[in-house]
Amino acid sequence: MFRVKKFFGRRLSLRNHNAQIDETYAMIKMLKKLAELDMSKTKWLSNSETY
Repeated sequence: MFRVKKFFGRRLSLRNHNAQIDETYAMIKMLKKLAELDMSKTKWLSNSETY
């Protein structure tokens, strides 16, 4: 959580509760995107393939 707060800021910037929820969802979406960029691309091979 420390890294999230450091990256996005320590507090939510909007005052309206519904807007804060939207802001939180946007943060989560950005975190998921960053996690996707960090994942290596893999290719699954089926067991029926023989070499």
